[in-house]
Amino acid sequence: MGEKKRKESSKSTFVFGKKNYKFMFIGLACIALGFILMSGGGSDDPNVFNPDIFHWRRIRLAPAIILIGFGIEIYAILLNPDKK
Repeated sequence: MGEKKRKESSKSTFVFGKKNYKFMFIGLACIALGFILMSGGGSDDPNVFNPDIFHWRRIRLAPAIILIGFGIEIYAILLNPDKK
């Protein structure tokens, strides 16, 4: 009898709700987009300088998008899943 009650009370529940996971995937997509925007700009020949390495997209836009993605991840973790 006690075993049955214990099994019923210990039903597996997820820590996060559907809304939390949705925001987590959005945050991961932002972080991935930021790293994709930051990539490239190299040169095949090490003796040739490529000024694209200092483009505003790599210096300002990509890190900002990554930080926004981390902010969304923090919001997703702290979001209360039970609140309707």
